[in-house]
Amino acid sequence: MRRIYLSGALLAVAVFCGSPTFAAETLTVGKAAANTSTMLPADIAQKLGIYAKHGLSVTVSDFSAGSKLVQAMTAGSIDIGVGAGPLMALTIKGAPILAICNSAPPIPFIGIAVPWDSPIHAVDQLKGKRVGFSSSGSLTDWLARELVRTQGWGPAGINAVSIGNDATPVITAFRSHEIDADIIATTNIFAWEEKQQARLLIPVSSYVGNISGGTLFATDQIMAHRPDAVRSFLAAWLETLDYMRKNKAETVAIESGIAGYSPAVMSKEYDQTIGMFSRDCKFDAESLANLGRSFIDLRLVESPPDMSKLYTEAFLPK
Repeated sequence: MRRIYLSGALLAVAVFCGSPTFAAETLTVGKAAANTSTMLPADIAQKLGIYAKHGLSVTVSDFSAGSKLVQAMTAGSIDIGVGAGPLMALTIKGAPILAICNSAPPIPFIGIAVPWDSPIHAVDQLKGKRVGFSSSGSLTDWLARELVRTQGWGPAGINAVSIGNDATPVITAFRSHEIDADIIATTNIFAWEEKQQARLLIPVSSYVGNISGGTLFATDQIMAHRPDAVRSFLAAWLETLDYMRKNKAETVAIESGIAGYSPAVMSKEYDQTIGMFSRDCKFDAESLANLGRSFIDLRLVESPPDMSKLYTEAFLPK
């Protein structure tokens, strides 16, 4: 009998101390950009221990572009991707990924910047001006086109200039008068305002509706073989967003440390963007319609896509 009791005790110790049944699920998470506001919750959840609370052991990696993130997901080195809705076009092209969360339907985190001493103070003054965007086929390319369309300026309404997405070339282009304005992340713009180099004219959300500005993706592999890990990640994500809404000072301090911008800059960014985050991750009709139209406008597809095949809400908390 003593041997039986001893065996039972040892089994209990094994279960609670060393059994793989209770080991954390490992996930690799990739961000399409390091410091974009829609992607920082991935780091905040790590800092706060929220992943661990949901039984996850997460490694977060930064990428320099959405296309590179999707390449890593296709290769199997990244399970969950944090990017933007336009990456859904790559699913049409055959990438083995699906969107699983419409984290931020609008895009107040992108704005139109003008030089600090620019005479331009209203959007209608951009007509006929040189407006920078990152690259052809990008979201900022489409945002430049939407500016022209929504203002009714016609095809030659602005002179759109591909200038890249890095802050330094944009400021150089401002100083050399190569461009009169630029479409870029508001974190860059607020950092420029701090130095009186440039200022925010308008956020693009003032003329563009929802477009899944922040979107989470999962690989076909992780969804098929470890669906509970995907569910746990989304639960952790939504808990992180809830924390951020309720704790501005703590969120700003964490984001400042991650992004390398001053607390003053990140405080402005917080006020500008905190309202964009979804409370349920569901895909709204406006986001899907605008994404589908953007795919056509940018010639990423030849015919209107069936958007219902590009996302799933199967892993969202009930």
